[in-house]
Amino acid sequence: MSKIVVSVWMTLDGVFDANIMDQWFNSYHSADRAAYIKETIEAADALLLGRTTYEMLAPYWSTQKTDENGPASKLNSMRKYVVSSTMKEADWNNSTIIREPVIAEITRLKQQPGHDLLIPGSATLVHSLMHTDLIDEYQFLVHPNIMGSGKRFFKEGMGMTRLKLVESKMLSLGVVLLCYQPAKK
Repeated sequence: MSKIVVSVWMTLDGVFDANIMDQWFNSYHSADRAAYIKETIEAADALLLGRTTYEMLAPYWSTQKTDENGPASKLNSMRKYVVSSTMKEADWNNSTIIREPVIAEITRLKQQPGHDLLIPGSATLVHSLMHTDLIDEYQFLVHPNIMGSGKRFFKEGMGMTRLKLVESKMLSLGVVLLCYQPAKK
C-alpha cells in the first residue's frame, strides 16, 4: 500500500505563491534544501497533481534532458496523475488525467503496492482530500519570511484538521522542515 505525502514549500505566514517565489524561495537555496527536495521526489513512485500545479511544472520539467537543474530524469519518467475536470489532454510523459470519481480513483492508486504518491503543492487537491483519511503525511518546508500577501496554502473556512508532529529539522539559512501526520481521531 502506498502513502500519500503532501509536500509544500511556504513562508511563515503560509504563502506558497509560485508567481512570487523569487521573493521568498530563491534566496534560501542551499545544498541541504536541494538534497531534501531531491530525496522527497526520489522516494515517490508517482506524482498526484492538481491541474494548476501540473500546468506550472510540465512545460519546464518536460524539456529538461539532464539532472543539472534538479531531478529531471525522475520527474520525467515517473507516473503523473492529474486531477482535473477541465483538462482535455496531459502531454507530459506518463501522465493520466483523473476526472471522476476522484476519491475512488485515488483510493485505488493508494492501494497499489509501491512507494509514495507525492502531492507537490496543489492546494485545491489537498483541501479536497484532507477529510478523507487518504493523506498520510504533510511535509512543510517553511522559509523564514512573512510575506503579508500572496496565495496562501490554507484558506479561511477550511475547518480544523488535527496533526501530529513526527519530524522537525533545521536546514540552512533558517529554513525548517516540519513533517506531520494526521492525528488519530
